[in-house]
Order: sequence, then C-alpha cells, then structure tokens
Amino acid sequence: MLVLTLTAAFSALHPPLCGAAESSKCVDPTPWQLAFLLSAFGLLVVGASGIRPCNLAFGADQFNPNTDSGRKGINSFFNWYYFTFTFAMMISLTLIVYVQSNVNWAIGLGIPTFLMFLSCAFFFVGTRIYVKVLPEGSPLTSMAQALVVAFKKRNLNLPEQPWSNLFNYFSPNSINSKLAYSDQLRFLNKAAIIMEDDEINTDGSASNPWRLCSIQQVEEVKCVVRVIPMWFAGIIYYVVLAQMQTYVVFQAIQSNRRLGSGKFQIPAASYSVFMMLSLTIWIPIYDRLIIPSLQRITRKEEVISLLQRIGIGMVLAIVTMLVSALVENHRRTLALTRPTLGLVPRKGAISSMSGSWLIPQLAIAGFSEAFTVIGQVEFFYKQFPENMRSFAGSFLFCGFAMSSYLSSFLISVVHRTTRVGETENWLSEDLNKARLDYFYYLVAGLEIVNLGYFLVCSKYYKYKTAENSTADVAMVELQSQKPMI
Repeated sequence: MLVLTLTAAFSALHPPLCGAAESSKCVDPTPWQLAFLLSAFGLLVVGASGIRPCNLAFGADQFNPNTDSGRKGINSFFNWYYFTFTFAMMISLTLIVYVQSNVNWAIGLGIPTFLMFLSCAFFFVGTRIYVKVLPEGSPLTSMAQALVVAFKKRNLNLPEQPWSNLFNYFSPNSINSKLAYSDQLRFLNKAAIIMEDDEINTDGSASNPWRLCSIQQVEEVKCVVRVIPMWFAGIIYYVVLAQMQTYVVFQAIQSNRRLGSGKFQIPAASYSVFMMLSLTIWIPIYDRLIIPSLQRITRKEEVISLLQRIGIGMVLAIVTMLVSALVENHRRTLALTRPTLGLVPRKGAISSMSGSWLIPQLAIAGFSEAFTVIGQVEFFYKQFPENMRSFAGSFLFCGFAMSSYLSSFLISVVHRTTRVGETENWLSEDLNKARLDYFYYLVAGLEIVNLGYFLVCSKYYKYKTAENSTADVAMVELQSQKPMI
C-alpha cells in the first residue's frame, strides 16, 4: 500500500495528466514507472494471499472448541468476521473512493495505507496473548501418501471388520482430532491394509508412509474429497453475486438516479452498497435475535445445519435473479415508451424508472450472501482437518476467482450465441437494445440446476465426526449391522 501511495504522491512515479503536456496528448508511463506500479500490485497479491486464508483460521483458533462458550464463540465469530469484512468494503467504496475521486489520489490511497499500519501495530502488540497452533509439516504430503498407497493396493480386498484390522495409528502430537472410521469412499481404506512386508516402528507408526497409511490419514483425505463437490456448487452460486456487481451498474446508468426533484444523481457504482448494507443489517439480527430465539424454542445448540444455511442462500439467489429479470423488463419497457427527459443519455434512452427499483434485488442478494457465503466459510473451517484450516480458508477465495472466470465465459457464450448483426445481442452495450432480462432468466435456470445438484450432494454428505475410542466405533459398526425389528 505504501508503494501504491508513492505512485500517486510523486509526479516522477506516474505519467503526467492527460492533456497537461505540451502536445495535449496522453503520455504513456515509462517502463520504470510501470514496473514500480506492478511491484505494488505484486506485493498486494502476496500480502493478501497470506492474510485472507489465515486470519479467519487464526481468529477461530482463539476459541476453545471443547467448551460451550468456545463453540458459541466460534459460531458467532464467522458471522462477525464477515460483518466487519463487508462493513470495511462499504467504507472503501464510499468514503475512500470519494476522497480519491474528488479530493486527492495520494490522500485517498494514504488512508488505507495508514489503516494497514495500524493493523500491523495492533497485531504485533497482541502477540503474547494469542493462541498459536504450531505447524507440524505439510498436510498435502500426508494426503498424497494416502492416495498413492490406496492406488498401489487397489487390487487388495478389505477385511471383514476393517475398523479393527486396518492400521489404526494416531500420533499423540497431532493437532487433529481423531476421526471415526467411515465406509464412505471405501476404496481409500485400502491404503491402511497391513501387508507382510510393511514395517512398524517401535512407537506404532509406519516405517514407510508411502507403503502404509493409517486410518486417520485416510479419513483426513475423505474430509477434503467430500468438500470438493460442495465447493463446485459454490462456484456456480457466486455467479449471481458477480452479476449484482457488474450489470446492475449498467442498469443504474440507464435508470433515473435523481433523488426527488433535485439534480443530484446517485452514482451508478454506488448501488452495490445496498447489497452490503442489507448484509450488515441482517447479520446482527440473525446472530443476536433469530438464532438465540430458535435455540430457546428447540433447545438445541445448532438449530440450522451448515448445509441448510447454504441451501437457503441458494434459494434466495434464484429469487434474486427472477426479481432482477422482472425489474429489467420494467426498466427497458419504460425506456422505450417513456424515456426520462432532461437527462443526457450516454448509450441509449434513460428509463423513467427510478433507480430505487434496483434496491430489492440487491437486498435479497445481500441476504443470500449472508446465508451461503458465511455458511461456506464456517463449513470449510469445520469440515477440513485442523491442520488444513488455512487451506480451507483459501477455498472460499479460490471459489470467488473461479466464479469470475465462469461468469466471463458465460457472458462470452451469450454474446456469440445471441448476436444479431454486428453489435446487438442479449448483452449489448445499450441495454435498451439488449435483453438483459433473458440473461438473468438464464442465470436463474443455471442456479436452479445448481440447487438440485447441491441437494443431491447434501443428501449423501457425511459430516466429519471425531472418534471417542476405537471400541466405541467398533460397537457402533456392529450395531449398524444388526437387522431392524
């Protein structure tokens, strides 16, 4: 942030303002100026990839999951983490952007630089009181070992009582909870079959982990494999949020954005704040009013499961797209029949429809995000092994990135398949000549299919369960084999 601020503060680090030079033309940046700017972006990428996946896991690690207050603290932490994250984005998109655009770019970039400095100071001041979970090696290596060994032993047959005959070593120094044996994805269990030439160390561990893996290693791999189908459903879901941050701006540009009878117009890009505002209003109500009330009624600690919460958000995403399509159809009809007078159109006729009509779809999208995205954050954190929680945090942001590519691909396909003439299609630059409502219906259909896929995956999903003792698990397995009377 400091390097980025310097590019705006010193004239030698950026090209002159367009038209300010003697030739009255825009001067390109020098290779050195461009390299200096790109170095700032590179540092931002490295910094963000260290902070974003890890601060979520690090914050939740401060609570004790073995106590009632600790478990309640973890559940609330995810809500308030996303609340502060969204609130900070609102400040960024309003006050800081206003300073950058209307006051001074150097000051506008200097403010978040100073705030980042304060973050570093507060972080290091609290170093002595943090709960720090020490690393114990790469969990990816353990996953790779289980997959490789399972492939090598793919032709072997599992014993009749695998929970008692498979290699069941658990390191006493591991930060992971001991996982219960499961029959799901049984082909991976073959990695724990003990063969005659497999050597066991004196402490009970395998001498060569690339030849023999424990049930614990296998179950940790299963945790990751089970999450991947849910992650794919999230990628498709995020397409809705991408549309609310892009095409809503174009809708606002060709809508009546004036407040009352005055001349002031709400900036088109500012409408996305309504989505964040609905989310920040809903989270405290959900966390402090709705959940405690349901807990008193049901007398259960978890009144809504993680997958149920994610599913509710997906249903709201479909409603968001349907409402968006109806509003766009209304905006376009008014633009073609009763355009607003007194406003100079940029691309096409400006509709007499008030921009306030865009608020409901944005508000519903905010509610949807509060259910699905926060649910996914908590889901990834709780379902991954403890030593992979930072890796779980990166799943969310990787999903956002993949969704952006998917959204771009979908837009490109629509451009090509709906083209009429050289420029007109469903997503023409002039929305009055386009059919953005059809595109919204298309995304709604995609989300309906995605919801069906998610429900099927949820039906067969098995939550991560810790094992109290090997004997208990064996007893459960034996009882499950008894015929029902």
